[in-house]
Amino acid sequence: QVQLVESGGGLVQAGGSLYLSCTISGSIFRLVATGWYRQAPGRQRELVAQLTAGGSTDYVDSVKGRFTISKGDTGNTVYLQMNTLKPEDTAVYYCNARGYTDQRQVFDSWGQGTQVTVSS
Repeated sequence: QVQLVESGGGLVQAGGSLYLSCTISGSIFRLVATGWYRQAPGRQRELVAQLTAGGSTDYVDSVKGRFTISKGDTGNTVYLQMNTLKPEDTAVYYCNARGYTDQRQVFDSWGQGTQVTVSS
């Protein structure tokens, strides 16, 4: 079983920054991709940023140039640096990881979510 634990959310004024962390643990053979999603009230969950095992990144247009996804040295931690935050960035942010377990089973796991609130 693969577990993800996020931290780093909070309340910040518009224009400020937050740094989200996600620690991934469990019987992992290989990570294929990790990502950050968000869900605002009344809206569908959307992909914010993704990082593949090969190092490729992808961002939703609304955060390009403001957010940066990265991973730790061990590869089992993923970060999201969020700068120049806007009120429309307010949402619950979820960490996601996909890959293969030690038993070569596919996994697609989620964290519990962390609230990000940006005040105007």
